[in-house]
Amino acid sequence: MSFIDVVDLSSDDECGHLNVKASKLQPGIVGGRIQQKENKVQLVKRQKSETQCRRQETEENRGSRILDQGQSPVDDTSLPSTSPTCHAPLCRQFWKAGNYDDGHGSKVSVQKGKNYLHVHPLFLHSNATSHKWVLGAVAELLDNAVDEIQNGATFVLVDKTTNPKDGSPALLIQDDGGGMNPVAMRRCMSFGFSDKNSKSAIGQYGNGFKTSTMRLGGDVIVFSRHLNNRTLTQSIGLLAYTFLTQTGHDRIVVPMVDYEFNASTGAMEILHGKEHFMSNLFMLLQWSPFSTEAELLKQFDDIGAHGTKVIIYNLWFNDDGDVELDFESDPEDIRVSGESKKIDTIPGWKTVNEQHIANQFHYSLRAYLSILYLQVPERFNIILRGRVVEHHNIATDLKFPEFILYRPQSGGCVEGQVITSIGFLKEAPYVGFHGFNVYHKNRLILPFWQVLSYQNSRGRGVVGVLEANFIEPTHNKQDFERTSLFQKLEARLKEMTCEYWDYHCGLIGYQPKKIPRAPVTPQVSSHSMPHSGKQLVMPKKSSPAISGTEAALGRAEQSISKSQSLYELGLRVKRKEHGDIIEAEKAKRQAVEMANVTDAGHCQDIQALDTTGNQPKDQEAVNLLQVNKKLRAECLEYEKREEEFNLKVTQLKIEIEEVQHEYDRMLAELKSMSTVKGEKNVLI
Repeated sequence: MSFIDVVDLSSDDECGHLNVKASKLQPGIVGGRIQQKENKVQLVKRQKSETQCRRQETEENRGSRILDQGQSPVDDTSLPSTSPTCHAPLCRQFWKAGNYDDGHGSKVSVQKGKNYLHVHPLFLHSNATSHKWVLGAVAELLDNAVDEIQNGATFVLVDKTTNPKDGSPALLIQDDGGGMNPVAMRRCMSFGFSDKNSKSAIGQYGNGFKTSTMRLGGDVIVFSRHLNNRTLTQSIGLLAYTFLTQTGHDRIVVPMVDYEFNASTGAMEILHGKEHFMSNLFMLLQWSPFSTEAELLKQFDDIGAHGTKVIIYNLWFNDDGDVELDFESDPEDIRVSGESKKIDTIPGWKTVNEQHIANQFHYSLRAYLSILYLQVPERFNIILRGRVVEHHNIATDLKFPEFILYRPQSGGCVEGQVITSIGFLKEAPYVGFHGFNVYHKNRLILPFWQVLSYQNSRGRGVVGVLEANFIEPTHNKQDFERTSLFQKLEARLKEMTCEYWDYHCGLIGYQPKKIPRAPVTPQVSSHSMPHSGKQLVMPKKSSPAISGTEAALGRAEQSISKSQSLYELGLRVKRKEHGDIIEAEKAKRQAVEMANVTDAGHCQDIQALDTTGNQPKDQEAVNLLQVNKKLRAECLEYEKREEEFNLKVTQLKIEIEEVQHEYDRMLAELKSMSTVKGEKNVLI
């Protein structure tokens, strides 16, 4: 019986490098189908033989075979023939794939008295169950590509590919980042290793690659090319749940092969010794989608000088027996099979609700990726099935927006600050979506998080956007750790929703709640805005959560007025939206002027209170009030000029239409006269 050297993920040396162990496979295992049940004698023999495996030769004694460039590094004739069929997991449904009996999973062998732990293959499955949502697993892999922007990445490609052995669909994710050298590849396949020390990096736990790939499919093969200091390496690694379960392994082993380019000879050299290389290559050809080494190396052709390609195959099925990832419904999208959400509402509102991004992101990868990042560098593209994903800033969808500063405290210390953009969706009140989109380090963690279960439509259509870097996300990046800071944030967002609705619901046609203004001195704390929620804080243009345009600020000023007269004007404009355009523009201008008067009076009230000696203790808050007052005046003046310009444009459009109509009439008369004249000429 022969031994096959594989990378054993169950132990590492003191330097963090993975030890290379040897696992014995019976000849029948790699040559054909595996018998699912082994008798106890065979199991005992295999465990004894594992403890007698020779140690891997040291790097100094390994003889690397020098290969001609473009030539196969290993003679394929020396390898036993591999099966042309593709092995698949015994169970194709993810939530049931963890139930298999390897016959000796509870036994742990002791090798030469050393104390170390084994990682059982079942951990791959149980670890991946943290991803309840399949699109969340795809997003996890994109985070790795986005983190590579600092290493020169300009794109990440997400597409469908095909398993050449059986023609089944597979998922391809590829980027042109820095790639991974052999050591980095092994750390990527291991648990808990992370080289991402940057504060801006999304990944930090060293577990995302394993959880996401194993959640999407039973097996994944990785190709990575790395160039550093004129040293070019190519590495191939296989993490195959199918291989581990069908061969009855009691620990996680990952076959890998590495190549290094020798600039002096212009040739490629195999690393880690020929025998180690051959045994790992044999396993790769047996359990990967590729039957020859030439097919493996061909995958590097489109990677370029550096980058990484990930192919996930043996994709999981849903309960209906369909592949979870639907590649057929939309040739430019990847959808979740059978998850299109139908919304129960009145027929006139049904289409706008079902096509809204707040509904589509649940099952459309394109919709989800468009809002996944708060900002995307202009030089970086997310390409989904051949078409670039257009970035969508949810903050730009808001009408009557306000910007509220919140400073969370813990133990008497300010933990940070966050500016929340809050407003009505532009489709309100026809859409029923509401909630906050909470980002962490530019990455969306909670999309449309409903902090408030509204009753009697309170909160309907109110949406917010914020980036909360003072709280930590969970490992699957689909939620936050339930710390005290998170609970305080949740309570504050509930207050924001209620306050905003109570003061602004009249702007979209609801009966406003009459809230008398309390004649007391406003108190501004150092960690949050006044409880009334009426104070606006205008962020700097560099704030990622806010578009910051003057037009948005002008719309924000319209939302400040709480008076009943403004509400009546809003309803009058709403009733006339299909009437005369000029009258609607005049009504809108009148509403803005009235908002200006109301805000001026409100600012005077604050100024009068300040002169009595009851100024807020927080000097920064006072400065913000002054800046806010100045911005209000500038924005209202801008809005006034904009309304005048729009009014003139509308009048010009009407005049142009009248001239065009007159021109068409005269042209018709000329044609008619020409026809009559022609008929007379014929008669003559």
